[in-house]
Amino acid sequence: MQKNIAGKNSDDRKGTSKSAASRQALSQSIDLTRVPEPDTMADRIVLEIRKFLAAGIFFNAQAAERAGMGLTDMQMLHMLQLYGPATPSKLAASTGLSSGGVTVALDRLERAGFIRREPNPADRRSLLITIIPSKLRKLAGLYEGVEYETRRLLATLPERDLEAVVRFFEAMGRVRRDENTRP
Repeated sequence: MQKNIAGKNSDDRKGTSKSAASRQALSQSIDLTRVPEPDTMADRIVLEIRKFLAAGIFFNAQAAERAGMGLTDMQMLHMLQLYGPATPSKLAASTGLSSGGVTVALDRLERAGFIRREPNPADRRSLLITIIPSKLRKLAGLYEGVEYETRRLLATLPERDLEAVVRFFEAMGRVRRDENTRP
């Protein structure tokens, strides 16, 4: 049996489980200091996703630093751009941050002029967090190059491949929102 990137046997099927002792023995025999060479196409995809995510996190950290803010604040702005105005509790649920962590990030973003807290017309007990568009214009240039390259590469793919990419990321988004997949 071959081990995949996660250290699991490639012929393990959903629904089968190993004893705790055998799982512990397996985890102790895996070299966690490096990622093994991929054996399957799924292994290759998982490896490339990990590389992409790691590089993307560092890219966003550098963009945040250039903008004079922290990575959490930059990501909070991305969430608001992607999903629109939201309540602090919705931001906490979608980011995995504590309510206190969201409040601190929103306080910083409000002081910097990126967001405003407004009454929630659907629930007068809560607030909606909205972005101040004029402030985001200075951040747009940080992402123009990577967006251009992404669109250029996507233009080389046939429509059926693009549809598969969209289906994959939509499914991964649903998995990400599942409580069982959070650290």
